Amino acid sequence: MKAKDEKTNVMRVLDSKKIKYQHYYYGDTDAISGTDVAKALGQNPECVFKTLVTEGKTKNHYVFIVPVEKELDLKKAAKAVGEKSIQMIKSKELLPLTGYIHGGCSPIGMKKLFKTTIDSSVEKVEKFCVSGGKIGYQVEITLEDLRKVIPVQTAEITV
Repeated sequence: MKAKDEKTNVMRVLDSKKIKYQHYYYGDTDAISGTDVAKALGQNPECVFKTLVTEGKTKNHYVFIVPVEKELDLKKAAKAVGEKSIQMIKSKELLPLTGYIHGGCSPIGMKKLFKTTIDSSVEKVEKFCVSGGKIGYQVEITLEDLRKVIPVQTAEITV
């Protein structure tokens, strides 16, 4: 898999914090779903995570990071952030809120810092991939390094 030389905002943030990461480019494939992306990268789908943005009953926004083959359990997610309930935000709300578009949303480098929770399954893997901030880009990092960039808690949040 060849990596494009273009730096995304996510990569610039990681570089500025002197965090080691591996970046991947899959833009020359027809990968659309997270599972397709994992296949295109030759990665175990348990190590490739998607970033989901939600809104709670209190109107606060929350970010959840889950393996691409799993689904966010809205009840567990709400409990993890102390909300009565949460719902996914509409796709059109994503760009103005986070600075990212659907399919290229990364937990790193959002316009604002939102309470972020990653599925506890991440504790079983050494490194994992998240979006590189643009469709076609992924970055692979450790949980410890992610915590150097954004405050993140772990919880069991998948179905």
